Amino acid sequence: MEESLIAVTILWSFLFVYSMLGSLDFGSGFWGMVYGKNKNTNASAIANRFLSPTWEVTNVFLVLLVVALVSFFPFATSMLGTLLLVPIGLGLILLTIRTTFMVFAHHVQKFGDMLRVTSGLTGLLIPALLVSILPITLGGFIEMENGYPQLMYGKLLSSSTTYMHILFGLSTELFLSALFLTDYAREAGDQSAFRTYRMHTIWLGPLTMVIAVLTIFTMPSEASWLVDNVGENLYGFGMSIAFFLIGYILLFVKKPNGEVGYTRWAVIAVILQYGFAIYAYGSAHLPYMVYPHLTISDGFTNPAMFYQLLIAYIIGLSILVPAFILFWRLFLKDKRYVKQE
Repeated sequence: MEESLIAVTILWSFLFVYSMLGSLDFGSGFWGMVYGKNKNTNASAIANRFLSPTWEVTNVFLVLLVVALVSFFPFATSMLGTLLLVPIGLGLILLTIRTTFMVFAHHVQKFGDMLRVTSGLTGLLIPALLVSILPITLGGFIEMENGYPQLMYGKLLSSSTTYMHILFGLSTELFLSALFLTDYAREAGDQSAFRTYRMHTIWLGPLTMVIAVLTIFTMPSEASWLVDNVGENLYGFGMSIAFFLIGYILLFVKKPNGEVGYTRWAVIAVILQYGFAIYAYGSAHLPYMVYPHLTISDGFTNPAMFYQLLIAYIIGLSILVPAFILFWRLFLKDKRYVKQE
């Protein structure tokens, strides 16, 4: 396997992890806002209990993603920095606002309502800005002026594929977070929150799949190369659909003790669903980072630097992964925290 292909696989893996954790993080903030004033369910308390210790971990993987992009593909940063300045810049501003409230608002009770609103709104706006990056890479939204790339904002903002990508990103975020919080509520023994999130999961799952299919049909004519490549990666997308069906059916299967739904296995199946889909999409997107102006070979660092970076990442991940497992056991499995009043 070529060094550039290994590097983009590592980068794509960080993107996959961040997209999963980010969906849980931002989606939990939204659900916490929606049910913040609802006295008939503990859904908001469950969402905030999960959100409180986890948003820091999500930001760690965002940093890893950016560092991997800059270190493995230094010659791509000039073009990407120019094209993505507005969505990334606005996203970072909103992330800074959200992080500031997450740090300080828990210590000042009178800002509790403002924290919920800020977390909920940024939980929609930040993913929308980040997902809007994908259509830019498809082709047709960039023109070269004197050798410099310029993003055609008017064409991008008037394109249906932009809004379908955003809609798919938001539905994915809400579906994944609702499914995970369904399992988290069961772990906490909170039946009211469990029923609430299970209800949302049941209707969001099929909706997300329908939006995913419709998004493909809104691709601009300049993205025909990607649509053709998607047809060559049907195995990955087929496995994605299969794992979705498995996870969805598991929500309805009764356990021997009478409880409805194998939620933990449903979460695992849906993560595999998105894993197959994301890697199949990544494979279909090769060899381009930005069509037709930038390929992975154009932006890749030299092989000697790549292997040094690879060793550094292996050492770093050997420390990070055990720390993440410990974090999971402390905050997401420890009954004293999960079932707190």
